Amino acid sequence: MSQGPRSGLAAVSSALLAMSRHLEVRDVLKTIVASARDLLDAQYAALGVPDDHGGFAQFVVDGVSEDQWRAIGPLPRQHGILAAMLREAKVERLADVRKDPRFEGWPGAHPDMADFLGLPIKDGEEVIGALFLANKRCAKQEGSCGFTEDDEELLSILAQHAAIALTNARLYERSRELTIAEERSRLAHELHDAVSQKLFSLRLTAQAAAALVDRDPARAKGELHQVASLAAEAADELRAAVVELRPAALDEDGLIATLRTQTQVLDRAHTARVTFTSNGFRALPAAQEEALLRVAQEALHNALRHSGADRVDVSIGRRGCGAVLRVADDGSGFDPTAVRRAGRHLGLVSMRDRASGVGGTLTVESAPGKGTTIEMEVPGG
Repeated sequence: MSQGPRSGLAAVSSALLAMSRHLEVRDVLKTIVASARDLLDAQYAALGVPDDHGGFAQFVVDGVSEDQWRAIGPLPRQHGILAAMLREAKVERLADVRKDPRFEGWPGAHPDMADFLGLPIKDGEEVIGALFLANKRCAKQEGSCGFTEDDEELLSILAQHAAIALTNARLYERSRELTIAEERSRLAHELHDAVSQKLFSLRLTAQAAAALVDRDPARAKGELHQVASLAAEAADELRAAVVELRPAALDEDGLIATLRTQTQVLDRAHTARVTFTSNGFRALPAAQEEALLRVAQEALHNALRHSGADRVDVSIGRRGCGAVLRVADDGSGFDPTAVRRAGRHLGLVSMRDRASGVGGTLTVESAPGKGTTIEMEVPGG
């Protein structure tokens, strides 16, 4: 095999382990591309997942800067060498891709490429992607390809495992979509029950107030205060449901910005002081970031609605390759064992499920009069 800086069994094993650690399709694609480029010591690498309309549903590159990628423009279509790999499902190893009769050029901002190695990624007989490398970093004669038969064999091995990792990631995402759909259905039922009860009580109380206005204004005034309270509770139920049904745009803002914004809003909306700090945090797989956000929301809800806390502190920081979230309040606290025996969980079961669902752990420290600290740790990618 090629004697690049990452060649050999250890490098292959490292690449395969990296692929198996990720569950999100986008994360798997990025890992495959980076591993292929690193293993074969190429200047550029890319992986495209075809759609059903002659283009690519996803296209991931490595070796191209963000500015350069934006300047290149829209995702490529399935033409030229890319189309050949997808249609004929065979390896393409070329000394100079620009001289191949199927070459159809590229946008002005596209980097210049010469020697080329590409192959399809297959799940059984179905082509689910195209992986290709360009510009092997090695000494080569004019007009010769730097990529060797050994490189071709190594990339084929990587592609076989990439197919497994990509298929598993797709299955995971589909399973997650079903879980989300089930959760939305559950939330819809809970929302219907909770808000319907509040609105029914509100209507009865308003009717009582109307009947008392003339003969007992003082009692009518008390009933109207109750109407206002019930209306506020119904609004709280709706807001809580909206937060659950529509998660924050983590892809656009990132976890840190999302948590900071939410704690600032809660700090303004409640009498308790709500703070947020972050230390050394780095981006995590999407599923882990969403789980951290959900647990933070649930813990904040409990602290602000049930604990009577004067202060709630939210922090998140790096721990090893992963991260740890901490939500601590100085409220009334509780006995976790007593809560379990009484069948009241304060969302703890949901939080533990979210943590374990992404390979993480959740710990709860609390005692009557001692406040509560909830800590969630995730392993990272």
